[in-house]
Amino acid sequence: MIGYRGASRYVTDIATFKLELAAIKKVRETYKNLWVMIPFVRTVDELKRTVKIMEEEGLKRSADFKLWQMVEVPSNVFLLEKFLAVGVDGVSIGSNDLTQLILGIDRDSHKLASTFDERNEAVMIALERVIKGAKAMGVTCSICGQAPSVYPELTEKLVEWGITSVSVSPDMIDVTRDIIAKAEARLKK
Repeated sequence: MIGYRGASRYVTDIATFKLELAAIKKVRETYKNLWVMIPFVRTVDELKRTVKIMEEEGLKRSADFKLWQMVEVPSNVFLLEKFLAVGVDGVSIGSNDLTQLILGIDRDSHKLASTFDERNEAVMIALERVIKGAKAMGVTCSICGQAPSVYPELTEKLVEWGITSVSVSPDMIDVTRDIIAKAEARLKK
């Protein structure tokens, strides 16, 4: 889960990453709505190097090509402004990985399952910081993971903090829409 994956793999195995970028460029010949989200970015330098490789391969941010970054690693929270300054159009909080790494709990561990909770105070502080920080810098902020589907009270806080969008499981779409509508209505008062 935390090994050789994401941006560190892109900047280490550049030849393979270039093959992935070629595939993205090929798809974009027909479908201009395909953008890129860079996962598991550990350092600002890793993001800079990944973006540089993408640009060298002809994938540069533009009006019709957006670049997003996953926020899954605590360093993304602590250094949010530096990551955003590299130049991304949006961030998506991976709540499962972020919780796992903040709490030091393998999310698949049955022995620690009761402790793995996105509503933990440390995780909530991180979520709030990322959402408010992205908003302050004019960057779109989304969240993916199970938390918004499982915890309606968390979804209410996300809206209160200014999240742009929330990904939920299909069975929770209607319920989550209602939660968001009520939370937005309260904010307008």
